[in-house]
Amino acid sequence: MDQFMMLLPGLPLLSALSTHLLSRMLGRRVAQVSVAFSLLTFITAAILIGHALSGEDNRTLALTASWGILLFDPLSALMALVVSGISLVVHLYSVRYMAEEPGYGRFFTLLDIMTAALLTLVGAGDLVTLLVVWHLVGVVLYFLLGQDTRSHSAYRYAFWTFMTYRVGDLPLVLAAGLLYHAYGTWSLPEIFSHIEATPAVQTFFGMPLTEAVAILLAVAAFARSAQFLLHTWLPYTMEGPTPVSALMHAGIVNAGGFLVNRFAPVFVHTGDVLHWLFIVGLITAVIGSVLMLTQNDIKKALGYSTMGQMGFMIMECGVGAFSLAVYHLIAHGVFKGTLFLGAGGVIREAREDDGVPKDPLYTFVVERRPARRRQPWLLMAAITLAVPVTILVVAHWLVAQDFFQKQGAIVLLFFGWVTGAQLLFSTYRTRTGNMWRLVSLIVFSFAVVVVGYTLISHAFDLFLYPDPAFRAAIYAAADIDIVWFDILIGVMTSVIVLGWLVTYYAERKGSRGGQRVSRWWMNFYALISREFYVADVYGWLTRGLLALAARLNVWLRCA
Repeated sequence: MDQFMMLLPGLPLLSALSTHLLSRMLGRRVAQVSVAFSLLTFITAAILIGHALSGEDNRTLALTASWGILLFDPLSALMALVVSGISLVVHLYSVRYMAEEPGYGRFFTLLDIMTAALLTLVGAGDLVTLLVVWHLVGVVLYFLLGQDTRSHSAYRYAFWTFMTYRVGDLPLVLAAGLLYHAYGTWSLPEIFSHIEATPAVQTFFGMPLTEAVAILLAVAAFARSAQFLLHTWLPYTMEGPTPVSALMHAGIVNAGGFLVNRFAPVFVHTGDVLHWLFIVGLITAVIGSVLMLTQNDIKKALGYSTMGQMGFMIMECGVGAFSLAVYHLIAHGVFKGTLFLGAGGVIREAREDDGVPKDPLYTFVVERRPARRRQPWLLMAAITLAVPVTILVVAHWLVAQDFFQKQGAIVLLFFGWVTGAQLLFSTYRTRTGNMWRLVSLIVFSFAVVVVGYTLISHAFDLFLYPDPAFRAAIYAAADIDIVWFDILIGVMTSVIVLGWLVTYYAERKGSRGGQRVSRWWMNFYALISREFYVADVYGWLTRGLLALAARLNVWLRCA
């Protein structure tokens, strides 16, 4: 086991060294060396996840007395498999994609270093190692995004990403300092044991240690996972190579969710911080999803889609569903990496042929053949509201009957209900000739997805956090006062039900003629088309700081 733990980050490092030394000798064939090492790394990760699934106990491998510790547990084994798998796919894709680009060997060397850093990050068992690789990921990403040294915009946004990552580094350094000052050790398992034994330890100025550390960790996670106001680097880094975009959106941006899960023993004692995680994640999810819809560039739209998904992931952590956030980041990594790697093909096909294929599915779903008679809007509204909640409740009740006793679970069901209602309403608006056939297909697909998601997320819960008491404690930490919770759920349910009824009725009235676009809607569209002016404000602040620095420079020289 120790040998495999050493090989996991060691193989990519050896690959980076070999690629660098052999690049001149082998030329383009040096990519084969990097791909071979990536395959060996993935096999090693698969062996480790096999040991974890067999129930092997957590263990550590210490390279030195106090730091350089590698941790083997379900979370590290699972994340290592994800990172190595995505890295292997990106390596294979890059062999041909980067063939005509300058710095071919350098690219694969950096890609191997990034893989080694990410694998060390997910397996770090002490704060020093975690801090080093946390910083190293940002540095290597800067060079990968700026691979094309001739592109000014690529360099600009690579530097923008680098500076945003530094914002996330400082809180993590402060959190590590507080933990070491309180417990006198860098080892994460020892720190978590101390926190479990004495969670009420105070730090400077009488602040609770767990609260202070959790706040700092949350800010670090916000910066890495592109939460609102710290998100601008993510959608603007599209000038970098497509393989780097795939690796960044499928793996690197998930570091925030991993960090929260790694420090779950800290967050379990900080309910207020979890509430802020939920609020920030919710705002990010909504804004990211809205901004995605207004983009005319496919890669930038995918960037804002990632922002929205990262918001959902942080929101899931905020309601105590830590293992669900891990499942979310894995599923998101797989499909978003696929979308980025296929974006070039989509763009090429659109340039070659802007027509739309006339297959039966397109004709049935997209062309929206008008129905001879519209279905009663009140009946369709009832189906829209009742069917998703029925499927969600039955699916979760079959898996865990105590699921509904947790506030966080109710919140997740609530958002699942809204998503299902949106899906059925979109179906209603297609106005197909055979409405009930389409509704049946949508309901069946929704049921399959919900049941699959429920079973898999429950399995993740048992695998990552096998202690039922700890799982219950995480959900309990995210709870709020039951009276306020009931009031909030009741009000939100009433608002959504009323909103769907009004929407259906407005759709019914709108069918009589064209709707006029209101001034309010145009103002809102202008706001989201400028991306809420966040980038403009940052640009204005940057120019102001540069002007101030120039004035100070002149003043100091004159003095």
